Amino acid sequence: MDKIIVLIGAPGAGKGTQARLLQERCGIPQISTGDMFREMKSLDTPLAREVQEIMASGNLISDEITYKIVRERTSKSDTAGTFLLDGYPRTAVQAEQLEELAGEQGKEIVAIEVDVPTQELLKRLTGRRSCPECGEIYNIYSKPPKVEGFCDSHPQTELVHRADDNEASVKTRLDNYQINTQPLLEYYDSSGRLKKVNGNGEVEDIFTEMAAMV
Repeated sequence: MDKIIVLIGAPGAGKGTQARLLQERCGIPQISTGDMFREMKSLDTPLAREVQEIMASGNLISDEITYKIVRERTSKSDTAGTFLLDGYPRTAVQAEQLEELAGEQGKEIVAIEVDVPTQELLKRLTGRRSCPECGEIYNIYSKPPKVEGFCDSHPQTELVHRADDNEASVKTRLDNYQINTQPLLEYYDSSGRLKKVNGNGEVEDIFTEMAAMV
């Protein structure tokens, strides 16, 4: 049976990397809510116009509208088989709405959590540095540049540390993630559909484990 893979992971857990690998190597399309909302800004359909009005007014997009967007996007031909959802559902209410969609499409839902200890996430996020010239990402703990503070490919270019990658901001983001995501994890765990991957290993090992689940 084809699947809807719900990928869950905290900021810095590496789920974006794994989603990309699943798409490249297994041919599983990655459907991102961020991409969907960006696409809505340039479309001229009744639903897109409704979304544009909500965004222009500064209001939050409701669960119902988000579900309509997901439903419309996943009715396209590239999602006829198994596909992966990144960024949806975010709440237990949205998870219940997704059940309806899975029933309509004749697919089963598999939720995979990329699990990384909080201390490791703090290192990954606070240690990030990027090159403004080429976009290369370094990490002072796990992937330092050859010369401290400067890009390997652009030795004259100083690396940038994002303002919100300080410890206090990162802790707040991770705390909010835990609070908001716990009901979703419990929802899938209670029905025996939550699988966990240790996201603290090598990228290839994590991918091998995850590919066996899908």
